[in-house]
Amino acid sequence: MKSILEYDTVSLSDDGTALVIIDQTLLPGEIKLLHLTGQNEIWEAIQALRVRGAPAIGVAAAIGLYLAAREIKAGERGAFLERLHAAAEYLNSARPTAVNLSWALRRMERTAHQTAGGAEEIRAALHRECLDMWQEDIDVCRRLGENGLSLVKPGDGLLTHCNAGALAASRYGTALGPILLGQERGKKLRVFADETRPLLQGARLTAWELARAGVEVTLICDNMASMVMKNGWVQACFVGCDRVAANGDTANKIGTSGLAVLARYYNVPFYVLGPTSTIDLDCPTGADIPIEERDGEEIRSLWYREPMAPAEVRCWDPAFDVTDHSLISAIVTEGGICRPPFGESLRELVSREKGDAP
Repeated sequence: MKSILEYDTVSLSDDGTALVIIDQTLLPGEIKLLHLTGQNEIWEAIQALRVRGAPAIGVAAAIGLYLAAREIKAGERGAFLERLHAAAEYLNSARPTAVNLSWALRRMERTAHQTAGGAEEIRAALHRECLDMWQEDIDVCRRLGENGLSLVKPGDGLLTHCNAGALAASRYGTALGPILLGQERGKKLRVFADETRPLLQGARLTAWELARAGVEVTLICDNMASMVMKNGWVQACFVGCDRVAANGDTANKIGTSGLAVLARYYNVPFYVLGPTSTIDLDCPTGADIPIEERDGEEIRSLWYREPMAPAEVRCWDPAFDVTDHSLISAIVTEGGICRPPFGESLRELVSREKGDAP
């Protein structure tokens, strides 16, 4: 049986007719590849977290819009572009927090508008563009991992939250990229993985992914992180991000901001890792980041034989929280490591990398 690391998390099928993803809602119990063609099923896959992680969502959306273009009947150029925009708006509505979703769709639409000719020429250009974005994501994650690896030394203990590995990107991942590279190079980093309630991405995905790569990984409940830090078992926290505001506030899986508060108290460096495509300079602060709220049954009953709370009790289930920039030691990207003041360092980075940034 193939290892999970031998599969592409997200890709275009060889015949160019389907978005191919690993259904991550079934992991680690079952590895199932889905071949998605319709816009409704691609929207549902993004919304239901069958494909997840900011970079992977962006690539999935780009491929999805190309597939939408294949379904639009050839006609007058203006009408074609209008229908393409409607498809982009529909896909963009699947999840509000991760900026890579809207970034990828804007980039695909820009390609369509800049392509001379009619439907056939636009479809060909979108095909090339989504494949370019897939390859770029692989390259970006590799460079990001190199930069993150420079922050640690052999044998260090790291604490991570949610899943930001190969399952969250086209390959390699963001926050787990340095760990996987370090493993290849004999640095033997030790990892403590938060289980990450309520969807258990740390338990189901991160612990599983790292164990299969040979990394020494210890799974902990989210509320055990303070003891791990107090005991001196970790030298840094590595987390991913779904959006970075212009001032350096970052949105990531719920529970990340509390982890950052604990890290500050215990003097543990707190690093946020993500591609420049997650930087949203049009979003002034974290207060301006829309936070997705999900069905409370994820808390009450999802992982249980019987519901673990009375039916009449209300549940609040935000998917993300915002970590204040004052708690972040550095933001690591493929273009370099940004340090405070983030308002300046992020703008300088985007200026250098503006060919790739939103």
